[in-house]
Amino acid sequence: MLVLVTYDVNTESESGKKRLRKVAKQCVNYGQRVQNSVFECVVDAAQLRLLRDILEGIIDKEKDSLRFYMLGNDYKNKVIHIGAKESFDLEGPLLF
Repeated sequence: MLVLVTYDVNTESESGKKRLRKVAKQCVNYGQRVQNSVFECVVDAAQLRLLRDILEGIIDKEKDSLRFYMLGNDYKNKVIHIGAKESFDLEGPLLF
């Protein structure tokens, strides 16, 4: 299923900047960045639970926020992209 992960991390302190880097690094492990604090992740239910647990362990729930939008398996008909930074096929082969 396609899950859109968004976050807002308070970076007024050094610890906030560190949390922001950790959250972004974990999201990169599960999907592709489509905007500064937005990732598209194709995951199954177990991977989503793991990602959620990891991110919840990083953020400060008093200062930061996370949002997970479950777009499901038929996501190709639910996403419209306009403008720069065209995404790659999330389910296609990786070429290096």
